Order: sequence, then structure tokens, then C-alpha cells
Amino acid sequence: MASMAEQLAANVNFAAFSKATELKQRIWFALGCLIVYRFGTYIPLPGIDPVVMSQIFEQNAGGIMGMFNMFAGGALERMSIFALGILPYISASIIMQLMTAVSPTIEQLKKEGESGRKTINQYTRYLTVLLAAFQGYGLAVGLEAMSGPGGGAVLDPGWYFRVVTVITIVGGTMFLMWLGEQITARGIGNGISLIIFTGIIASLPSALASTLELGRTGAISTFLIIFLFIMCVAVIAFIVFMERAQRRILVQYPKRQQGNRMFGGESSHLPLKINVSGVIPPIFASSLLLMPATLASFGGAGGPEWLAQVTALLGRGQPLFLLLFIGLIIFFAFFYTSIVFNPQDTAENLRKHGGFIPGIRPGQRTAEYFDYVLTRLTTVGALYLSAVCILPEILISQYAVPFYFGGTSLLIVVSVTMDTTAQVQSHLIAHQYEGLIKKSRLRGARR
Repeated sequence: MASMAEQLAANVNFAAFSKATELKQRIWFALGCLIVYRFGTYIPLPGIDPVVMSQIFEQNAGGIMGMFNMFAGGALERMSIFALGILPYISASIIMQLMTAVSPTIEQLKKEGESGRKTINQYTRYLTVLLAAFQGYGLAVGLEAMSGPGGGAVLDPGWYFRVVTVITIVGGTMFLMWLGEQITARGIGNGISLIIFTGIIASLPSALASTLELGRTGAISTFLIIFLFIMCVAVIAFIVFMERAQRRILVQYPKRQQGNRMFGGESSHLPLKINVSGVIPPIFASSLLLMPATLASFGGAGGPEWLAQVTALLGRGQPLFLLLFIGLIIFFAFFYTSIVFNPQDTAENLRKHGGFIPGIRPGQRTAEYFDYVLTRLTTVGALYLSAVCILPEILISQYAVPFYFGGTSLLIVVSVTMDTTAQVQSHLIAHQYEGLIKKSRLRGARR
């Protein structure tokens, strides 16, 4: 079966793609949704002076606002209806997953299957509304305190502006959440990841142009630009290697006799990725770091002194920022891995199907062995994620390179591209399997 799948994967070509009507419809649907998202990032909030806002962003683009703008796909720079992007939904998902580990009620809902998952998703939506409303109000108040060389960022500050901003921001966030769910269900790939991916990719040309402009004006040397591009290629190759790497655990199935025939006695492998958690830990860590830092940066010049201290301590490249970033990445790597892979359940399923690991007793010993292997794999994966995300951050803070060349953005772009390509290939293989089944049925009917 494995050899047949590999042969079909090797034969996937444009001819097979042209015959896969459902796959083409899914791709066009996903592209259409992403185009709608990009149009929305150019619709400004009511009551904002775009010229002053552009001046303010140019002054603060080197700080935490630049990172927030990357995840929002440039919507923050233009202060559009999607200014918060999909981050409130990601924050709500983090909170709900943490609640799964500490709340017996939420944990029981998770075990109920599809109905429980729908209930948890509904709670996540409600929490997204609350977070978006809270952050939207903080954004409105912060905008009223902002001013540039051309005057204030808000044309008519007051409660009317705040209410309109909160309603618009919440509506934009909920629309993006719905759009991501539609892409996941009716398109191709993970909708939320694709929305973040699209925002980063859309800003790459301007980031590349600004980097070359820095080299032309002499702000950074030509040697440094060449080194940065070589580093990007090396980081991408390293990400691909680590995301493809697996630890294969040998699983043996015993022989059994039915009548005069012998069945079983086969061996297979249980593949465990080195980075089981994928791109989730850096996204979760970034979103959590952005929440307090965003409130601090929107406090304005007349805000409390502690807000200014928080802004300084959580600046790009600062030791506290780097330590918190590494700590959150490691925490979420272990936490998310514990959610997606349960050693007890896997060992129990192997025992029910008669499978066992050579040299390991079925049951509790197998679960302990899985936990042993997974802990070490997750440690390597967490260190890999930390290195990819932190090392470019240090270079960025030292040489003022655009944020899009950071490790987090490269990790998101490469991982989402690999996952989406794998899904496209799976659809093509499934389509070819269906074609083979139909041909065999037609031949059987003719006979």
C-alpha cells in the first residue's frame, strides 16, 4: 500500500490537477476569500486621518507596532477595519486550550467528540468578541492620544468615535474568523494560518525594496544584505529539514490463525515529528507578548510611567522580550504537543489492535515509552523553534532589518506552504484513487 501511494504521488502532474474539479473549486474559493481579506485591509476606520496615521507609524515602525503590523497584514499601518487581524481569535483559542487543561468541564466537552468540539468553538467565538471589544476600546483610546507633525490621528475624538471603532473592530475580527473557518471547511489548507501567511507575503515586496534602499543609501552595507539573504535561505532549508524530520517507532503485529490461513505478523512504523506542535508555539507566544505591549504602546505620551517602562522592557531585541519569547515558545511547544498527542490513548489503541513495540510490554509501559520519546522530541523541537525565532530577532534589533525577514515570519511562511502543498497532493492522490476504483468497476461490469 505504501509503495502504491508513493507511486501515485510521483505521478501527480498538471494533467491530474486539471481533472480534479473539486480541488480546483476549493483552491479558487480559498483564493477568493484571501482576496476579500486583502481588500479589507485597505478600508480605513471612520474618523481617522490617514496622513497623520502614516506619520505616526513611520516613527514607531521599528518597535512592537512593526511586529503587530506584520501579523495584521499591513492593516495596522493603514488603521483599517482589520487592524487587529486575527490575533483576538488566536488569543481566545490559547485561553480555551489552557482551560481544557485546568477545567474538568471543558475537558469533558473535549472528550464528547464532534458535539463537544462545536460547543468549545462557540465559547471561543464568544471570548473572541470580548477580547476584540476590549482591545478595540484600548485602540480607540490610544488613537485619541496619538498625534503627529500634522496634528491628531483622530479627527473628532469622543465617545462616538470610541463606540464606532469598537463596533467596527469587533465586526472586522469576527468576519476574519468566519472567513478563516470557511477556508478550512470549503477551501484548502488551514484558514487562520493562510490569513496570517497572506498578510506576511503581501508585505514581502515592500520589505525587500526597503532593505535594498537601505543598502543604496549606505545605511547598511552590501555585504550585510548578501549575508541576510544567505541567512534567509539557510533558515528556510533548516526549517524544511526539521519539519520533515521524523522519529519512526517500530510497531509489530502478532500472527493469528483463522482456519487454515495465517494472518498478521506484519510490522509498521508510527511516525512522530520532531516538531509535533508545528508553527503554533511562535504564533501563540507572539500574540501573548503583543497584548500587554500593544496596550503599553497605545498609552500615549501622557500615560502612566509604568506603561513607558513596559514598552521599553518589551521592545524588540530587549533581554526581557527575548527571555519571555523563548519561555513562551518552549511552554506552548510542550503544552500543544500534550494536547495533540496522548501517550495513554495511543498505547491503548495499539493494545486493542494487537500491536506492540518490540521489547516494550503493552499497556502502561508502552505509554511511558511514548512519553519518554515524545518528551525528548519536543525538547529538540522547542529548541529548534527558539533558535529559528530568536537568532534573526537579535540581528534585526542590531541592524534594523525589516521584520518580514525574522524567524517567526519565515517559519510561518514555510510551514503553511508545506502544509497547504501536502493537502493539495493528498487531494490529488485521493482523486487518482477514485479514478482507479471507477475504472476497475467499469471493467468488472463489462465482464
